[in-house]
Amino acid sequence: MIKRPSRLRALENQIARLENRLPKMERDSRRFSVVRMLIFLGTVLLCILAVYALNETAGWIAIALGLLVFNIVAHYHRRLDKAMARHKIWLQLKTAQRGRMQLDWQVIPSPPFAHTENDHPFAGDLDLAGQKSLQHLIDLAISREGSQRLKNWLFAAVPQPELIQPRQTLVRELAPMSRFRDKLLLNLAAVMREPLQGKKFLAWLQQETPQSSRWLLPVFWALAALNIALFLLAQFGLAPRYWLITLFIYGGLYLMNAERIKEIFEEAIFLDEELNKLGALLLYLEKYPYGKNLHLKNLCQPLWSAKKHPSAQMKKIKLIVTAIGMRMNPIVRAILNIVVPWDFYCAHLFDEQKSRLAKDLPVWLDICFELEALAALANFAYLNPEYDFPEIVAHEGGLVFQARGLGHPLIPAEQRVSNDFSMRRAGELAMITGSNMSGKSTFLKTLGINLSLAYAGGPVCAGRLQTSLFRLFTCVKVNDSVTDGFSFFYAEVRRLKALLDELQKEYAYPLFFLIDEIFKGTNNRERLIGSRSYIRALAGQNGAGAISTHDLELTTLANTLPNLLNYHFREEVIDGRMVFDYKLHDGPCPTTNAVKIMKLAGLPVKEELVML
Repeated sequence: MIKRPSRLRALENQIARLENRLPKMERDSRRFSVVRMLIFLGTVLLCILAVYALNETAGWIAIALGLLVFNIVAHYHRRLDKAMARHKIWLQLKTAQRGRMQLDWQVIPSPPFAHTENDHPFAGDLDLAGQKSLQHLIDLAISREGSQRLKNWLFAAVPQPELIQPRQTLVRELAPMSRFRDKLLLNLAAVMREPLQGKKFLAWLQQETPQSSRWLLPVFWALAALNIALFLLAQFGLAPRYWLITLFIYGGLYLMNAERIKEIFEEAIFLDEELNKLGALLLYLEKYPYGKNLHLKNLCQPLWSAKKHPSAQMKKIKLIVTAIGMRMNPIVRAILNIVVPWDFYCAHLFDEQKSRLAKDLPVWLDICFELEALAALANFAYLNPEYDFPEIVAHEGGLVFQARGLGHPLIPAEQRVSNDFSMRRAGELAMITGSNMSGKSTFLKTLGINLSLAYAGGPVCAGRLQTSLFRLFTCVKVNDSVTDGFSFFYAEVRRLKALLDELQKEYAYPLFFLIDEIFKGTNNRERLIGSRSYIRALAGQNGAGAISTHDLELTTLANTLPNLLNYHFREEVIDGRMVFDYKLHDGPCPTTNAVKIMKLAGLPVKEELVML
């Protein structure tokens, strides 16, 4: 199996090659600019000499030759500049990849959609969205919709087993396909200066358009044919100039509908511009040789197996826009529309193509958004080859959460400490005690963030994870609210009441809950009373969870509650400083460190008070 350092070295080698190649390309581009200027000046000089030395014809030949050479050089210059732009985008992507491996947040782009709902049952507590969050780490999406889709997977309050396994299968298949994912992003980034607003685009595309051009088109064709026939008859003296009458009627009808035609043409240009944002990506997915990647091939089937491929439909839009462009000159427009109903025919073709795209484009966009979200999870797996794809097991035989080497993905690999942990029956509670800064809160977040990843279909930061399907609820980061008039303690009580209500609801899946420092907003005596009562209410319910606390008295509940298991984190004082191993141990914590920390910080802690 490929190790993480090997993957990081390969990535750094790619970045080094790109960084070495770009300065050379920039030098070549500057040279092309100088050569083009010299060709221009040389052509002017050669033209003048040819006219004076020979004749005017020789001057025109010199200009023609100069323009030919200039255009050839300009063609290669444009190709070089386009390649250079792609190399810069590629370098940005690879630099961001390295940043994702090293958790260098400064070089990891923020996702297009990273808003967290305040009342979400776990997202805010587990750092799933926002700056330096899980979504910030893994989200590669360029469109808002792709980013939103990934966010929805990570934030799913109720797991969807019918989607998790197919999604995980696709992520597994995409993980080693780094070149496919890179080109996917490159094709999007190269043509998009801002995130694609897919929903807004689709809403416009599916709007009903007036059908006036359709019933008017046969009338205009008939009038145009009659104009030509009457004009020819008049030219040969076979009839009076009746064509002037029909032409007047023709022109009147045209002017009456000119404003609507203008609107249709503006829509056509808008559609062409929006499709350009997707063109390179759709063409890439349409032409890609899927080979043995059967799940990816099935996902993209509407793009490569349809009778009307995306490329064919976009070519039609291009042709219509080109036809519209031909009538921008007033004289050309007049000639075209006198001979045939050019504008109305273009409008008719556009309406037909827009109706066809309104059916096909939602499917294409859905595939693109799905691929963006899947590529993010696959890239996360690729950059962390030691991570495991979890095994989702049925809970009919009892609850299962069994992890080996479970760590937090937002902690750098060099600093991360992993732990084994398991829960095997309904109503089981893990009481976690330990000193300040020993790792209790981080461990709770580790459990929750890995469950979120597992149910999204991605890999987890573990050597192995087996888990049943759970609903997830947390009470970790509780904040007071000045605007709503909530104190910290009341906000905590409300959150814990919501957790208890959720636990008592009848759902197909049990609740997995995480509570950090229970009732920390009140005094010691009332905290102990409230905590004991609350823990007894949690025990034996349809769920399982972990609770951290500083109150060592709560560990004695294990004597009367058989479902409660004690664990702890510990520390040592070595050479006058606190040292933590961040390893989870069985049993209640044998030590405390608050006084030690105060003394080490130089606070005046009196010995007689310490004895108390």
